[in-house]
Amino acid sequence: MAAVERLKSAYDTLLAEMSKVIVGQNKVLEELLISIFARGHCLLIGVPGLAKTLMIHTLSDALNLTYNRIQFTPDLMPSDITGTEVIQEDKATGLRQFKFLRGPVFANIVLADEINRTPPKTQAALLESMQERQVTVGGERHRLPDPFFVLATQNPIEQEGTYPLPEAQLDRFMFNVLVDYPEEHEEVDIVRMTTSATRPSVSKVLSANEILALQEIVRRVPVADHVVKYAVRLTRATRRDRDEAPTFVRDYVSWGAGPRASQYLVLAAKARAVLHGRFHVSIEDVRSVAQPVLRHRIITNFNAEAEGLKPDDVVERLIKTVPVDEREAEQSGKLPKLFRSANAS
Repeated sequence: MAAVERLKSAYDTLLAEMSKVIVGQNKVLEELLISIFARGHCLLIGVPGLAKTLMIHTLSDALNLTYNRIQFTPDLMPSDITGTEVIQEDKATGLRQFKFLRGPVFANIVLADEINRTPPKTQAALLESMQERQVTVGGERHRLPDPFFVLATQNPIEQEGTYPLPEAQLDRFMFNVLVDYPEEHEEVDIVRMTTSATRPSVSKVLSANEILALQEIVRRVPVADHVVKYAVRLTRATRRDRDEAPTFVRDYVSWGAGPRASQYLVLAAKARAVLHGRFHVSIEDVRSVAQPVLRHRIITNFNAEAEGLKPDDVVERLIKTVPVDEREAEQSGKLPKLFRSANAS
């Protein structure tokens, strides 16, 4: 309980520090911090000028972590991210040997700015880093610092000269966060703040060791079986070829979410529960994180596009459709065979 209170206090302090620079966007900030404490990566999608880059930079200022920004461009090479080996000569002995020069990915927080502007070959350079938290160059593995987060930004309206991220890499991101326009009163405050002579400073709140300890707290939060099974049912309902998939999923979805979505639903729900000062995970926690976890893991088909349906619409209908408890699921016939056999035994 003391550990949960410590994490809740750290969360409140982080929000207070970031609010000195970022006006509004409370939901985005919450989802960003949930991904940090759940040890996940985050993709922020929004039109230019919504402070996506500033938000990540402010977060790095509030955390006592190393930070590097990579501006993704069409001519960026994989070695520009991971680093490269160069020949170095010892002036005393004249001996030449290869030395690895670390790239900008060797930092606690890596901002991949406009990640869809670089070709797939360079995008793939982040795959090993995001999943294995290491870099392999010249047959030698180099461990990345811990904690390690990739926070990427993407512009949804500009398609010319861009390379959409493949599903394999999208799946590595825990959250896909949509950054929307601010409210009118928030925009007034933004203009006042950014056009004045004052420059707010952000204090350091957490160190690397403290973040690692808080991540362990999130992992230790207990989750009831019915909450875990609900997260699994929610994920499995996105797969059109499964018996438990609703009719609208069969009509509008080409591919659904994989097991990683179920894992992230539970992890994110744990982090959200703790950040709200609770010691257990509820169904509402899973529902609250369903949109950012599932929206980039559901691929809609032509029927959905013709009717103007987006993955968010599918997730919203799933939240209303998927039964909460097993009794309700059995009555509706939407309980997976795995759970039916477990209950029968």
